[in-house]
Amino acid sequence: MEVRLPEPGDALTGVEMFAGLEPEARQRVIAAAVPRTYRKGQLLFVENDPGESLIVLRRGAVAVFRTAPTGERAVLSVIRPPDVLGEVSLLDASTRSASAEAIEDCSALALSRGAFMELVHSNPRILDAVMRSLGSLIRRLTEQNADHVFLDLPGRVAKTLVRLAGESQAPMITIELNQSQLAEMAGGSRQSVNQAIGSFASRGWLRTEGRRIVVTDVASLRRRAGMNER
Repeated sequence: MEVRLPEPGDALTGVEMFAGLEPEARQRVIAAAVPRTYRKGQLLFVENDPGESLIVLRRGAVAVFRTAPTGERAVLSVIRPPDVLGEVSLLDASTRSASAEAIEDCSALALSRGAFMELVHSNPRILDAVMRSLGSLIRRLTEQNADHVFLDLPGRVAKTLVRLAGESQAPMITIELNQSQLAEMAGGSRQSVNQAIGSFASRGWLRTEGRRIVVTDVASLRRRAGMNER
């Protein structure tokens, strides 16, 4: 799977929230941030933890999820570089509204709430980027709610795979996500998701390789999900 990585020399390259900063301001952000590493399967934070930092992901992938009282998980999104996570708690000074788990080995920068708010006050352009980030989050959650109403499970699985494939134009796209995680994202049981994956595989749209899914026909998955062709 094709992943955008920051260019060497600037840990904020490609991070939309900081794109409008002058080089000196970007270096101040980098200097104030604390490097973090997370192993696959490690939790970055848990629901109701204090919202103490903004996390800029530099390498790897993180699943953001909510947990039901029964223990079932619903994955809200998968974050990849150069995206950020944790901005909601920083803005309202509240606790974390979701949990985050590394689904690959990750490296990141953690920026404290104090440093982040100081930056917002001194650089109003960042506030515009933050509002756009929150707007994208609201739109994504609204779309997910609509998907559960208007799409059947195979359609939701297809749409999830298309989203995970991202913008890659490669003929084969490897998705590092096992079928349990895919079930959490699509909002279905593992058995039902396995059936959908088997159906897609029989049509030649993908194949499975252990814990990996190799997508070979994104266009067909887009049609199954009711998404517009590109």
